[in-house]
Amino acid sequence: MTIEIKTTSIEPLRHTFDNVARRLGADKPASRYLEATYDLQAAVNYHYRPYWDSEYELYDTRRTSIDMQDWYAFKDPRQFYYGTWTMARAKLQDAVERNFAFVEKRGLVDSVIEPAWRDKLAKLLVPLRHLEYAANMNNCYVSGYGYGTAITQAAMFYAVDRLGIAQYLSRIGLVLDGNSAAALEQGRQDWVEAAGWQPLRHLAEDLMVVKDWFELLVAQDFVLDGLLYPLVYERFDKAFEPHAGPVVSMLTEFMREWFSETSRWVDMLLKTAAAESEDNRRQLAEWIEQWSERAGEALRPLAAEVFGDGAEEVMSELRTALAQRAAKSGVSA
Repeated sequence: MTIEIKTTSIEPLRHTFDNVARRLGADKPASRYLEATYDLQAAVNYHYRPYWDSEYELYDTRRTSIDMQDWYAFKDPRQFYYGTWTMARAKLQDAVERNFAFVEKRGLVDSVIEPAWRDKLAKLLVPLRHLEYAANMNNCYVSGYGYGTAITQAAMFYAVDRLGIAQYLSRIGLVLDGNSAAALEQGRQDWVEAAGWQPLRHLAEDLMVVKDWFELLVAQDFVLDGLLYPLVYERFDKAFEPHAGPVVSMLTEFMREWFSETSRWVDMLLKTAAAESEDNRRQLAEWIEQWSERAGEALRPLAAEVFGDGAEEVMSELRTALAQRAAKSGVSA
């Protein structure tokens, strides 16, 4: 008996969905990212205007002074939709969890970090978990009132990431105080009462009432984060190294890797909006200049805790680097 095995190639009747095919010009295969992004937000047939803000539709391009012909021009260079975002975060979390386990198993906090610097580390890092929660709320606002899935889904990923960072800061506090939670309570008290934290707390609260969602995105994700993360997780890290070895770097690896990755998305937002029109470029430059001045002043007391009289020079360097980063995106601030 002879058995012949044959293969049959089945050509799919369609290669993608209508929302993607309309943009690509034909029924061409598309990436999962495009299928999960293009034109998913409702744009017609709204039932009613929101009672709390009846001047606008539920999803309305007029909620920001930035004007775009196509709000789906904002492409995430990371190609993140829910599936790829969760996989990327799981991979990064696995690496960081191994770092925490290594530090705790070998007692490196007690054996490597000098006691005075351990207290200073808790004083500088733990209160930031409250700022991370504010950043979470701000990006939830962008996701809720922004326009176009290309922006709103990435803003929600950004928001959830900030909750994760707040949790890591809380864990660092527990590692530093031997799981007594004293560092967490002290951090909350410092955030509310300590003079050095009040400019930053004031800034965080002012950002939470900014109405223009694109301005909030620029102020929080580009300006404040663009100064805070290099200051805390790069400059402070180097300053702590002689007194804490590699322990601080290991415990804060998530923050450094996350900022490097998400900066690509934030820079793309600026570049795309600036390329649209001169009015957009002018508006972005005004926002960056306004909020970078405010953020620099708010972060200066923290810089002074580590660098003393050199804090002014450090903050000047960080603001210059931020302006250069904006210039690469087409915004002269």
